[in-house]
Amino acid sequence: MSPVRTASGAGPLHPPIDPYEQGMLDVGDGNLVHWEVCGKPRGKPALVVHGGPGSGCTPYARRFFDPERYRTVLFDQRNCGRSTPHAADPAADMRHNTTAHLIADMERLREHLGIERWLLYGGSWGSTLILAYAEAHPERVSEIVISSVTTTRRSEIEWLYGGAGAVFPAEWHRFRNGAGLPVDDSRTGWSGPAADRSAVVRETLRAYARLVESPDQAVRERATADWVTWEDAVLSQEPNGSPTPYAKRPPTAQQALVRICAHYFSHGAWLDEGALLRDAGRLAGIPGVLVHGRYDLGGPLGTAWELARAWPDARLIVVQDAGHKGSDTQRDEVRAALDAFAG
Repeated sequence: MSPVRTASGAGPLHPPIDPYEQGMLDVGDGNLVHWEVCGKPRGKPALVVHGGPGSGCTPYARRFFDPERYRTVLFDQRNCGRSTPHAADPAADMRHNTTAHLIADMERLREHLGIERWLLYGGSWGSTLILAYAEAHPERVSEIVISSVTTTRRSEIEWLYGGAGAVFPAEWHRFRNGAGLPVDDSRTGWSGPAADRSAVVRETLRAYARLVESPDQAVRERATADWVTWEDAVLSQEPNGSPTPYAKRPPTAQQALVRICAHYFSHGAWLDEGALLRDAGRLAGIPGVLVHGRYDLGGPLGTAWELARAWPDARLIVVQDAGHKGSDTQRDEVRAALDAFAG
């Protein structure tokens, strides 16, 4: 691991740009994945891996890449964004949406576009998917840039959907009540046994996963609202970004996000506990930059620190004025890393 350094900043994003090519990729199981390409047709290939899971890609992400040097690919992961079927539709079958499916989709997209190797960029859940893909296909990855590092260990899930309740107890009680579950302080208090805390979070997530699959639209909408209210509460003390980044999304985007999140997190993202850190040695030879906010309560800095120690070629940059929503400084560091890798 290279020495940790604090962020210094590097200037504004690149100008807005539109795709010059896009399409819908048939990935099987009745799923079509939306993709787009922008920038320089013969430029350095790069893939943007969005967060959530279930957030979808955005035009904003294109602006991190120099359009004169990068051939930038963006895609909407299964069942969200412009991919179909959309998870907001209760008829959409979620059985064929797992981490392994998404890794296979990324490989299918790479082959479809005729790309030999590509740089990977993303954050939050996107960092988990990047790491899972890169450890499965290291020969296909040239560099990695990650903002807001997560590996979706069960311990990280338990923190986000339970442990953070020690900071926001009233909000967490509302989240638990929204799942239709009793709040027993002798069991759900965060000073109690770790096994109890884990069990409480597991049953809470499973309850939400059931609620968002309900045939009753009102039940689904109420569960979605309760989930995004909790997500916003965890980020509410950060000084940057929207005060309600989840609740401000369109209703169908919220519904897809919550349904996919509950589906993934109630199953531990189908990853062995700690597997991405355990297998980080597979990333040897792949240069990486990890940019993480000091005050990220949703995904505390410790995970980024552990990954940087386990990944021989990673450099960790700690941003002193950022949380999970980032900051201008964090944005600039990501853009600077991508500019440096453009060659």
